Amino acid sequence: MPVRQLPEQIINRIAAGEVVERPASAVKELVENAIDAGASRVDIFTEGGGRRRIVITDDGVGMTRDDLVLAVERHATSKLDDEDLLRIRTLGFRGEALPSIGAVARLNIATRHAGEPHAWMLNVDAGEKSAITPTALGSGTRIEVSDLFYATPARLKFLKTDRTEAEAVREVVRRLAMARPDIAFSLAGEERAPVTWNAALPGAPGRLTRLGDILGADFRAAAIEARAERDGVVVEGFAAAPSLTRANALGQYLFVNGRPVRDKLILGAVRAAYADYLPRDRHPVVALFVTLDSTEVDANVHPAKTEVRFRNAGLVRALIVHALKDALAREGKRTAANSDGAAIMAFRPGGITQSTGWDWRRSPNFPSSFGGGAAPAYPAFNEAAQAAFDTGAPSADVRFEQQPAVDLMDRPLGAARTQIHETYIVSQTRDGLIVVDQHAAHERIVYERLKASLAQNGVQRQILLIPDIVEMDEATVEGLLARADELEKFGLAIESFGPGAVAVRETPSLLGKTNAAALLRDLAEHMAEWDEALPLERRLMHVAATMACHGSVRAGRILKGEEMNALLREMEETPNSGQCNHGRPTYVELKLSDIEKLFGRR
Repeated sequence: MPVRQLPEQIINRIAAGEVVERPASAVKELVENAIDAGASRVDIFTEGGGRRRIVITDDGVGMTRDDLVLAVERHATSKLDDEDLLRIRTLGFRGEALPSIGAVARLNIATRHAGEPHAWMLNVDAGEKSAITPTALGSGTRIEVSDLFYATPARLKFLKTDRTEAEAVREVVRRLAMARPDIAFSLAGEERAPVTWNAALPGAPGRLTRLGDILGADFRAAAIEARAERDGVVVEGFAAAPSLTRANALGQYLFVNGRPVRDKLILGAVRAAYADYLPRDRHPVVALFVTLDSTEVDANVHPAKTEVRFRNAGLVRALIVHALKDALAREGKRTAANSDGAAIMAFRPGGITQSTGWDWRRSPNFPSSFGGGAAPAYPAFNEAAQAAFDTGAPSADVRFEQQPAVDLMDRPLGAARTQIHETYIVSQTRDGLIVVDQHAAHERIVYERLKASLAQNGVQRQILLIPDIVEMDEATVEGLLARADELEKFGLAIESFGPGAVAVRETPSLLGKTNAAALLRDLAEHMAEWDEALPLERRLMHVAATMACHGSVRAGRILKGEEMNALLREMEETPNSGQCNHGRPTYVELKLSDIEKLFGRR
């Protein structure tokens, strides 16, 4: 087949396929044009998920008649001062959006520039341009796209349902609205209830307001401000406390110079920063904004401009990890109970009735003489009266200690009062009470000690008088022995003991007496998921986390009062003590004012 030049119409449709993949792509391009035009408000309306109709209205500077003529020509742009593609300061710059959309749909543009006596209108139908005519419009630009992809039926067949396409449009608008809290946005259509995000104040408070409006009140309550700067690169934004997580990474919003992107480098940095706080199957919720000189980032990597490439990728990654780790360490004692009202709501009157259907007035032992009225006023219990109600051993081991010392009540985690179910420590503070999960709390303490010891002079180890022999299948043994050098950094010395067995000769001193067999099996399970791409630092931290779990105070162990108070004091001195290594909260705090509300005292 001979070489031939494609017709311009086919060229335009091929180019349109690169830029306009679905209705959400068209919305993204048009809203970015509105932002670049200096709009303070952008209104978006769709029908049929954007397939039938898209209307974008803005109050930007608009276009003159001559600008409108060129705007629908391929590779015509007002966003490049010169031909230097390394100095891109706008969201759009290729000059492909309007001609690409016009090549596959019916496009109507009405625009008015401040220097023009009236507005101008232009229609493009599958690449065919109409004459420019006067029209009525106050200011800015109004663009309507109808019958998207009608000129390319093959692409039309690959669109999903209207609801799915509408959700994609919503996600695009959400990301652009997060990037520019100073601009008001509205989104409406037959597929959804209308939503409006008003312009927010400048600075971090305004940004958090916009993020809270979009991501919800739970994010606003759990948000921690993060910031780091070096060599002209600024990373700032908000990260949710480890108490707020998602089952996937879709809750991570990343922006580079105001451009929403999906970048593997940044996603990997976020994952590394949260590695000490979350289990492997949970993902954090963050909104991070990276700002740097336009010459240090290439935004011309992908036709849809969803990917970027950094000149100094290592610096950007390091700053993101530093900003997030610093923020999380600063708020390390925040737990799920401290960041939202979940704990209090669990105690609301009616909570038991709603969840179990049980009502104390319907109990067979409830005296009928009380009828359906208020509960009887029981006298205060004393030892003799209480004995009449003894029916066996209590379900919880409740051992009251002496009245706590005043100075301990003023400490952040208060004074230990008792231990219940041999698992939870109850302490009293000046303005409330705290319930501590003894295993989760001690797990974090041991983990931080292991990390600190490794960073300083290596983990102290203890030589076993008689080595522990652990039998496992040969493949697991080979995997452990292949990582023996990494395990030795944490004081765990192992060696082969014939086929299918490992001899444990040394263990970390911090762990005390530990079950070597259980520890090695857990480590083998984690190591089976590793690959060589996982950095050594992360592999070592996985080892430390597993060891910390095995070296911690177990649930079910009875603690003395001095031990409970000692654990609370260590928690206060330990970084990130609000969560264990797996992301679970280590304690729940109930303020006295909240407790009083539960009992109607307030």
